[in-house]
Amino acid sequence: MAFYCTGRLGAKSMISNLNRLPSLLGTAQYAQAASVPKISFKKFEPLNVEHHDIRNERLKRPLSPHLTIYSFPLPAMLSITHRATGIMLSGYATVLGVGALALPHDVSHYITMIEGLNLSPATLFLAKSVIAAPFAYHFANGLRHLYWDTAKGLSIKEVYTSGYAVLAMATIITLILAAL
Repeated sequence: MAFYCTGRLGAKSMISNLNRLPSLLGTAQYAQAASVPKISFKKFEPLNVEHHDIRNERLKRPLSPHLTIYSFPLPAMLSITHRATGIMLSGYATVLGVGALALPHDVSHYITMIEGLNLSPATLFLAKSVIAAPFAYHFANGLRHLYWDTAKGLSIKEVYTSGYAVLAMATIITLILAAL
């Protein structure tokens, strides 16, 4: 008994030869060959997998909290605030520069306009504090970073101590600038 290749290579030609096996054999061998299952190909279909969000909703699992329960440590908050105040100061510089170029009057005209509003001293103090606070904090924290550049004050206890000192110094500088 011989299996002949039909010129095609690969699994399909072997399967076609195997499927023709009973007809190539005699009757005694055909009975044995009849118990051999036929080989066939099925088209691959990916499993219908449910998305994990839908499965969690179906099973009534709660969404895991992440930032809502996380308590940022003081150094992280100070770092984020340092970056934010840097962006605010860049905004101040941009607005002042563009304003100086685009507006028709000089700064004394606009100061006179603000004085003409007859705002209470408390309102003026609050407005100046809001403007001065980013500068004061960024300045104080910048000094802290310069101190760190000397490779001093980098233990956890010193980082927290200097962080509280930065907050106190920023508050004092803000009050001084707002009182001017």
